[in-house]
Amino acid sequence: AVAALLDVLPLGPLELALGLLARSVAARHPGLFERLGRAATGKRLALRPTDLPLVLVLTVGPGSVELAVSRTLPGGLDGRIEGPFAALLGMLHGAFDGDALFFSRDILVEGDTEALLALRNALDAAEIDLAAEALAPLGPLGRPLGPALAQLARATGLPLVRSEVMR
Repeated sequence: AVAALLDVLPLGPLELALGLLARSVAARHPGLFERLGRAATGKRLALRPTDLPLVLVLTVGPGSVELAVSRTLPGGLDGRIEGPFAALLGMLHGAFDGDALFFSRDILVEGDTEALLALRNALDAAEIDLAAEALAPLGPLGRPLGPALAQLARATGLPLVRSEVMR
């Protein structure tokens, strides 16, 4: 249903929202850029959920990150990670081991593996919870949504929140 919806909706509002989220994460986790180091700085890295009609392209700058959303894989990428949305989200939230997903061929890693590995390691070390990051700007209004998302994650098996929160 989500894939069908993304197929017809314009990507601009999603790109705006995800771009704001990416900049908020970068501001709240400044150590990310130290961990990314030179390996990822200046690189264009794509995350492509194979079960959704979109591609997320991260451009990592010194102390900043930009995010673009596209329906097709753009040219000029330095590297990409492809796999089911749940696998990509599960890697970010610590629910799945990226190495295990790679060796079981659940995800595809292609291009500048040093930059992609630096990105994965930086995100692992930061222990980011995208749900919490998205709700943070809502302040007290967002607090009741956190437990609801954790419950939804348990009910669906989708790693919508960090794995520690699901327990």
